[in-house]
Order: sequence, then structure tokens, then C-alpha cells
Amino acid sequence: MDIFIEITLIIALATVFAIVMRLFKQPLIVGYILAGIFAGPYFLNVLHARDQIELFSKIGITVLLFIVGLHLSPKVIREVGKVSLITGLGQVFFTSVIGFFIALFLGIERIAAIYVSIALTFSSTIIILKLLSDRGDLNKLYGKISIGFLLVQDMVATIILLFVSSFAKTNNTDIVSTLGFLLIKALGIMLILYLVSGYVIPKVSKFVASSPELLFLFSMTWGLGLAALFYILGFSVEIGALIAGVALSLTPFSYEIGARLKPLRDFFIVLFFILLGSQMVLDNIQTLIFPAVVLSLFVLIGNPVIVIILMNILGYKRRTAFMAGLTVAQISEFSLILAALGFNVGHLSREILSLITLVGLITIAGSTYLILYADTIYSYTENLLKLLELRKQNKEKLPQEGEHYAFILFGYDRVGSDFIGAFSKLGKSYLVVDFNPSSIKQLQDRNIPFRFGDAEDIEFLQELNLSQVKLAVSTIPDFKTSMLLIKQIKQDSPQAIIIMLSHDIKHAEELYQAGATYVIMPHYLGARYASHMITRLGLDREAFKEEREKHLEHLSKREQSALCI
Repeated sequence: MDIFIEITLIIALATVFAIVMRLFKQPLIVGYILAGIFAGPYFLNVLHARDQIELFSKIGITVLLFIVGLHLSPKVIREVGKVSLITGLGQVFFTSVIGFFIALFLGIERIAAIYVSIALTFSSTIIILKLLSDRGDLNKLYGKISIGFLLVQDMVATIILLFVSSFAKTNNTDIVSTLGFLLIKALGIMLILYLVSGYVIPKVSKFVASSPELLFLFSMTWGLGLAALFYILGFSVEIGALIAGVALSLTPFSYEIGARLKPLRDFFIVLFFILLGSQMVLDNIQTLIFPAVVLSLFVLIGNPVIVIILMNILGYKRRTAFMAGLTVAQISEFSLILAALGFNVGHLSREILSLITLVGLITIAGSTYLILYADTIYSYTENLLKLLELRKQNKEKLPQEGEHYAFILFGYDRVGSDFIGAFSKLGKSYLVVDFNPSSIKQLQDRNIPFRFGDAEDIEFLQELNLSQVKLAVSTIPDFKTSMLLIKQIKQDSPQAIIIMLSHDIKHAEELYQAGATYVIMPHYLGARYASHMITRLGLDREAFKEEREKHLEHLSKREQSALCI
């Protein structure tokens, strides 16, 4: 009963700190770590059943990495693109090298400095996804690039966890033989998992998916079971859980599995961060403050600068690079897991664990405000950012001097092909603006004039030649972007017809007030057409079947049109 009371107390404490963090618009993870500090020996000292809580926290980490693995589908990785791969690997390399020498300069011994430098490289996919979602920027150019290189970081973190856990479980000082044995085991496991995930998992998952409870139990059995198997074979449970998720990522039920496991993850992961906070050493906190501030400043400023320079070299515009750079201005839960693993295997002292945790608190809190107020910060730092530009010609190609077009379409990857057909029938010159690499590929294949760029970037819009535009269409549903487009188009071409898209009645009214000629509301138009069809056809089933066949034929023609070269 004591453990029940103890968990109740620390969960209540975590709730109080989480509410405070919510008020200050901070990630709740900061509140959990602070709750651990207060529950620890320096304040309330209510953590006595540490072994049991550590077991629960281990379950939380296992479920967390299992869910991360569910989103590391090889298909997603292929879609990440060159920029995400180069930026992700480049940032990891430069941050770890520079961070290593900073750690040595601060007097940290070599092995610990390696851990510290690696911990500084990884950014929190979970926190960034939440912040980008809050801003409504998940589908914007910098948002897609950011998610791409965060996935690359997750893959690198997976490999590092694999090596650390393997070296920790061997006393063999021969690195070559250790690496060879590790590689053989890894290849054997991967081969078995490839066969199982390709031939067994699809059939089993299809059967268990018929029952939500059975799907949940199967997922837990697979995730925990594979984690336990990896532990038995000499790896860590963390890497086993992540690979278990990857093995299920290609099934059509991966999203449902992740959704069902998230409440379980959220509860147990709280205990992990509370336990992490309770392990912080505060006896000599004054000795940790200076190195923590130095390392935090490197993460908050140095990491974004590295990404900005890399993206500039790849040809991306200043604002796109800046916004993407801010997403790496914190260390991640992977960093804290790596630090905890290093501490458990005896590679790190409690002081270094405390230092990395303190850097996590500072950077997670700081980066949250950087991302939330990114637009304001950019307006103040734009001139300074020019100093980081090594390449002046941008990949986001702009029109040539004197190039004109009567029609312009923003956003091809939704219903753009329908508008392209209308433009072609009218015989007018036109231009398509999009930032989705797959859409750009389609436009290139079909020889459609395009510009690669973000419609939310005011600098990009100002450099577009909009003065001759007679008709502008946007299929982008984001309200802020639509308002910006209307303002810029009205400024450059006051007489232009402007057609916007919205899913919200209030936003549609505001777009009209801002100067939109017409606002497309898909749900309104769809419902209106369907209601007219009901009035016209009544209960005539044959007539509805005819409409169905017409609709299928239209969809088929659109699909064939999209595939044409």
C-alpha cells in the first residue's frame, strides 16, 4: 500500500507543476522533471520505493520508443528528401564535434564529454511536433523539412543507443571483435524481423485488428516482448522497443496502435522524468550552473546557426532556414535516455547526469518561446542572418526579369490539377507555386511552369512578379497564409480576382472582408450539391447509381491525368 500512496503523491505533485507549466506555455516535460526534484531528497523526500518506480519508468521508455518506431516507417524516410538527410546528418556531426571540444574546455573528462556532445545533437521530435501543430505549421515548407531531419536524428539516436547498450554488456576490450559480434547479431535479428514483418505480421495484425482490445494486447505483447528479447541477446530494451515499432510501422494499423498506446505512455513516462529529476545532484549546483549555461547557449544559438548555414548552402531562403533552425534549439528525450543509460552502466557520474538534465530544462523551456515567437524574432534578426548566407542564389527559384503570367495558383497538391485544366482551356499563361517536393516532381514531369517556395514567406511573395496577375487561386487552407496572400496580391495587382479556400465560416467572412473575390468552402459546396442531388433524385436508387458511376469516372480521369507526363 505504501507504493500506492507514494505514486499518488508524486503524480499529484507532477499535476501541480504541469498546471504551472501550462500557464507559462511550457512543455509539460519541464514540470515533470521539476516535480522529481521536489519529490527527491533535497525537498519533500517522498521517493522511497525507487526500484518499483524505476521499473514503471522503464515501461514508459519502452512504450515511448515503441510509438516513435511506429512513425519511423521506411516509406516516410524515403520521402524525407535530400535536404532533411543532409541537414540532419550535418547538424549531428557539427554539433557533436563542436560540443565535444566545448565539454573538454569546461573540464569534463573525455568519455563523459562524448556523452555530453552526443546529447546536445538530438532535438525532441515529440515537443517540436506539438509546437508546430500549435502554430499550424506542420504542412509548411520549414515544418516538413524539420520533421524530416528530426526523423533522421531519431535514426542516428537509435544506432547510438544500440552501440552504447551493446558495449555496456560486454567486458571485451577488443573493439574490432566487439563490433563484429554486434554486427553479426544485429544482421541476424534484422533478417528475422524482415521476414516476420513481411510475411507474418500483416496476417496476424489483420486478424487482431478486428477487436480493439485484442489489437492493444497484441501491440503490448509485441513491443514488450521484442524489447525483452533484445535485452536477453545483449542489447538494451530501448533499442528493442524502437525496432519493434519500426517492424509494425508498415501495417495499416500503425496509427491506431500508436493512438491506443499514448495514454499508457503518458502515464508511465511521467514517472521516468520524475525519477530523472529526483536523481539530480544539487549539493554542488553552483558548479553546474556555468557549464550548463554555456552548453545551453550552444544548443539555443549554435544548433540553429548550424542548420541555417547548411540550408543556405543547399539553396533555401533565409526565413525558411531560420524557422527550421529554431526547431533544433533544445535537447530531446533521447538525450535524457542516453544520459540515464550512461549513468546506469557506469560511464557517467551523477553530476554529469544532472548537468545534461539541467541543460534539457533550460533548452526545452527556451526553445519553446523561440518557436512560439519565431516571427517576431525573425523581424529583429533578419539583418544578422544575412551574415550567415554563404550562398546568395536560392533553390526557391524566382521568375526571370520581365516574365509575366496572367494566372497564379498557390498549392498544387490538393485540387490543383482541376485549376490547371481551367487555366489551359482559357489559353492564358500561368504559374504554380508549391513547396511539396512530390508536387514539384509532378509539375516537372508534366512540364507545368512552377516556382518552389513557401507562400507564407513575405520575402518570397515580394520577389514574385505579381503585378501582371489577373487571377490568383489558393488551395492552401491556412488562414494566416491566406490573409498574407490577399494583402500582397491586392498591393501588387489591385484589380486581380482572388479566390481563396477555407474550412471555417468565420475565417471565410474575414477573408471576404480582407478583399477575397470568392472563398471556396469545400464542405459548404459539397453539402449544397448533395442536398440538390437528393431533391432532384429523391429515392431513385438507379439515379444515384448513375451519379456514382459518373463520380468514379471523374476520379479515374483525374488520377490518370496526375500520372501523365
